[in-house]
Amino acid sequence: MAPPARITNPFYFGDLALDEAFTDRKDELKSLETDILNGQNVALIAPRRYGKSSLVRRASLNLAAKGVLVAEVDLMKAPTKERLASHLARAIHDDIASPIFKAKEAALRLFDSLRVKPVITVDPAHGSYSFTFIPTHTDEDIDATLERLLELPAQLAAEQKAKVALYFDEFQEITDIDPNLPALMRAVFQEQPDVAHVYAGSKRDMMSRLFNDKNEAFYRSAKVMEIGAIPSDLFASFVKERFDATEKGVSEAAIEGLLEVTRGHPYATQELAYALWDEVPSGFSATVSDLERALDVVLRSENARFTLLWDNLSRAQRQLLQAVALESGHIQSARYLLRHGLPSASTIQKAARALEKAELIGKRPDGATVIVEPFLVEWVARYAA
Repeated sequence: MAPPARITNPFYFGDLALDEAFTDRKDELKSLETDILNGQNVALIAPRRYGKSSLVRRASLNLAAKGVLVAEVDLMKAPTKERLASHLARAIHDDIASPIFKAKEAALRLFDSLRVKPVITVDPAHGSYSFTFIPTHTDEDIDATLERLLELPAQLAAEQKAKVALYFDEFQEITDIDPNLPALMRAVFQEQPDVAHVYAGSKRDMMSRLFNDKNEAFYRSAKVMEIGAIPSDLFASFVKERFDATEKGVSEAAIEGLLEVTRGHPYATQELAYALWDEVPSGFSATVSDLERALDVVLRSENARFTLLWDNLSRAQRQLLQAVALESGHIQSARYLLRHGLPSASTIQKAARALEKAELIGKRPDGATVIVEPFLVEWVARYAA
């Protein structure tokens, strides 16, 4: 007799969450799809691991069924203008030109118009192309090449009557590549009313400045959409449904306790739910005791990363994290400093700036400081208090 088929864990974390693993973002998804269809530029702001890439990828998949072509460029992988040109060329070739021309070779002719010609190589195993721009040219030449690449999506859309969108992930990195790039891109994109440009970024202050500061090139050039934690009631339904779809259940108390830890953080909720599901035998329901064991598993898996992070913090930064792990609040108030035995307000202000830059702490709408990663809160309270 064949062994019974193994039921796979219904929760998913680590890579993009798609299909059944995509947690409720119905309103944001509908809004983003509508904006892209209308050629509306969108600045999508969310901390890392909040699911912005999954949101854009899900929207892209849905829009593909309507004939919309979306090219994606991750600026974290493009530290130089040459690398940016390489990623742009590949995205335009693979995601826009090839589907239009139905042949990769025909799409290659687009790049004959570039001032700096890329070295094009073919992967024989997959038949895919890569584009490399050798840095043996002037700044003027590579700038002209980037300008031409940025023009191509709109040109293809107009000539082929196609609907096209260009998606930049971690867009705040653009100024580190070259401070003059935003002005170049804005000059090109303002002539492309039929092309939707989606700019996703995880550093809220930098993204807000890029699109809301009147001195910046992208000022008021895009609709700003911020996504936060998923409401607890929606996540509770999702967790219960995913458990019920297998031969395991979950108690309301366990779900409530799970969401108290993760605060609706998408990645953390999926990770802890994954560990909780693994703790429960088939035919049983997860309890609060199972949740406690699952949290231990997660914290042990994160221990090496958090320990390295902790070792690289200053004394004041550690003190501040310990305080915020115990109590989110207005950290520079005299009462807060006194209550937690913290050093001077100026020292804490300096520590807070460093922790904010590292994306370890942030602010709620009411101005209270919080630790961004839910498991870091638990780890500090348990191992570094």
